[in-house]
Amino acid sequence: MVDKTTQECFEEWKEREAIAEAMIPLIGKLYREHEVIATVFDRPLVNQSVNDILRVHRFARQIIDREIWVRDTFPMLQAMIKLDLAPGKVDLARLVLRYQEQGGDIDEFVASQLKGLNTGKSQQLSEPRDVVLYGFGRIGRLLARILIEQAGGGNKLRLRAAVVRKGSDDDLAKRASLLRRDSVHGHFNGTIRVDEEENAIIANGNMIRIIYADSPEEVDYAKYGINNAIVIDNTGKWRDRDGLGKHLKSTGTSHALLTAPGKGDIPNIVYGANHESLDPNEKIISAASCTTNAIVPTLKAISDRFGIINGHVETCHSYTNDQNLIDNYHKKERRGRAAGLNMVITETGAAKAVAKALPELAGKLTGNAIRVPTPNVSLAILNLTLERSTTVEELNDYLRGMSLNSPLQDQIDYTNSPEAVSTDMVGSRYAGVVDSLATIVEGNRCVLYVWYDNEYGYSYQVVRIVEQISGMKLEHWPK
Repeated sequence: MVDKTTQECFEEWKEREAIAEAMIPLIGKLYREHEVIATVFDRPLVNQSVNDILRVHRFARQIIDREIWVRDTFPMLQAMIKLDLAPGKVDLARLVLRYQEQGGDIDEFVASQLKGLNTGKSQQLSEPRDVVLYGFGRIGRLLARILIEQAGGGNKLRLRAAVVRKGSDDDLAKRASLLRRDSVHGHFNGTIRVDEEENAIIANGNMIRIIYADSPEEVDYAKYGINNAIVIDNTGKWRDRDGLGKHLKSTGTSHALLTAPGKGDIPNIVYGANHESLDPNEKIISAASCTTNAIVPTLKAISDRFGIINGHVETCHSYTNDQNLIDNYHKKERRGRAAGLNMVITETGAAKAVAKALPELAGKLTGNAIRVPTPNVSLAILNLTLERSTTVEELNDYLRGMSLNSPLQDQIDYTNSPEAVSTDMVGSRYAGVVDSLATIVEGNRCVLYVWYDNEYGYSYQVVRIVEQISGMKLEHWPK
């Protein structure tokens, strides 16, 4: 005989599943018809399964030490559907927490909280903005996944092409397969087919032409109907203004965005930290490095509140494609040793690069890196001397608040799980995740541990810059 407690647990689960199922069409309608992204503590619910929606709600425990229930967020969605909303991001968890404090009629409450967004259906862009990937490697394919996922109703950023060197007669099929299957990030969320006649990959209805070229000047994008395109160079082959300027000599392009640290006077942008300083007339931009993106938001938050006298940044970084699988010649020291068998001490320019995004920290930080035998997710250890003393509780509470409600809430994530390890961060959309249980404070000295998905989290930062260039910034609601 099944005891009552067991039966009650199962009935409760079935109820939650049913509610999550009912949420899916509302979430989809808001996204495709209004360009409204429903979230729970900034974790999007768009294109999520029933179990994913429930998992996102349960994750709230790591933020506020209790769960957010779908029975509470579902009425918020139902109220939102009745409104004529403009594009934006709406956090259902924040609506629920405020409603639990204020009470009253739900429809009236939601309407008042979203008053500034309830201004009538509109589009962010008058027409879709073309995007081209120059290179289709690890970062290129993840950028493709993100751009396709965020295509919505088709009036946003539109991935039009990827430029590569032809590798073999079955090049197109191999590249489609690499987009479809990923050993780290799993299968592509949707359908992919190959169009041999157009030499294109069609992913969830998005036609991505594969253009073969050895250099940027060879490509005539207008020939493919591509105009005013933002070219994202993820090859790293050119990092100065002259090299990246080659992209702008091609017909049909408007901007060149580098997914690596830029050299010379190229602005290195870490979205959330210094993106507002970007000159609207600048055509060549760097998205800096994954490590710079991971540490700069947290460093900015700490500097703004506590001040930083000096510090050291040590990164435990997953191995990358430039290392050898087994011992072999490499032009850089130590990197020739087998990546999967060794921890490899190497240099990182991230500490110096911080100064390009945060000039107030120029000359205050040193840095080094250790490549470790994992394929993805890295860890930055920030050892800082602050301008004033603090405590673990004050520091963690502040960073948790920054992750929940601040201009850096898309960049800084926060976890208080005592079991968190690197693979838990695979797929993180944030620049970095503060591991609060590892925080150490003694007087004015602190040590912070920041996880980061050096592939996916960084790719999201790149897309945020593309959105800024295109004028597609979505505001967060409720305010």
